[in-house]
Amino acid sequence: MPVFVLDTYEGLDARLLQDLTHDERERFVELNASAVCEQLPADLVFANHVLLGAPVAAATGARYAVKAHGSELEYSMRGHEELAAWGRESLAQADAVFVGSAHIRQVLEDVVGHVERVHEVPPGVDVDEFTPEPRHEALAALLDEARRDPQNPGNANERLPDEGNAQRLAEFFAAPGPTVVYFGKLIFNKGVHVLLEALNGLDAKAVIVGFGDYRAELEALASERVLFTGALEHRHLVHLLPLCDTAVVPSIFPEAFGMVAAEAAAAGVPPLVARHSGLAEIAEGLEAVYPAERTTLASFSNGDVAELRDKLATLLALPEDDRAELGLAARGAAMERWSWASVAQRLLAPVT
Repeated sequence: MPVFVLDTYEGLDARLLQDLTHDERERFVELNASAVCEQLPADLVFANHVLLGAPVAAATGARYAVKAHGSELEYSMRGHEELAAWGRESLAQADAVFVGSAHIRQVLEDVVGHVERVHEVPPGVDVDEFTPEPRHEALAALLDEARRDPQNPGNANERLPDEGNAQRLAEFFAAPGPTVVYFGKLIFNKGVHVLLEALNGLDAKAVIVGFGDYRAELEALASERVLFTGALEHRHLVHLLPLCDTAVVPSIFPEAFGMVAAEAAAAGVPPLVARHSGLAEIAEGLEAVYPAERTTLASFSNGDVAELRDKLATLLALPEDDRAELGLAARGAAMERWSWASVAQRLLAPVT
């Protein structure tokens, strides 16, 4: 199975796309195009990824559109002229090419050259799943979900929630103080260390959700007021987010979009994001709906611990009603810009 980042996939032989031979790539396209053709006719084939989605769609002979992602462009195609040329050729006949942000539009141009019929449409958020929730109800629901978690002795499986999360979360939220949340991969590029350093000296606690090879280093940096939960699912997150006062997205590496920030916004939790790449577009969406005197609380300079600390201090010191106003404004931005309904309309417009 061709992948862009190596990981463990049970029962599958995962290999980097750029490491496959020409014949192996062609065989993949042939088999998948055949499978798609069995489902035709259709008005449109919508393919994910420039490679190998676009070649598969093109091989069906049907009308097709392609969603480009940073993963294939940055991790497999950049610097590989043969793959870039194949992607360019496969996009040439597409009715539309979609990118999630202006940042990815530029990456696409950098990697494959000029592409016609490109449309910027962000990923969508389920604004009916991620919603504001009264805190007492959210806590009860979160603990109920945690009690249903599968056993994970010694946290041996990093893809499962940590053992004993129900009790740990109950104790965490019983303690006083505002709460900052991070949820995502625990790898260096996500910049969680920036957040942990920024929390030093602040009267705040934090919950860190996710798994990854940088967790041990992050735990060594964290104070006793930081709770690591391991991996959580949407069934947990929809109740965890309304219990938090802000969600920080401190990535130090370019991001195609800021899905976790959009999900937090939909839940009525003001996001505070590093201002670069696709995250800058999240910040701009928030600034458009925030009161003028609060627009600076949407973002901070990439990797700037001091600025993040200052903005967290300001945000967490706001009166509860003012912070709630920001949360409602953030949800408004999510519904207008990033809801599934809004995104679907923008995806369909160029091809109907």
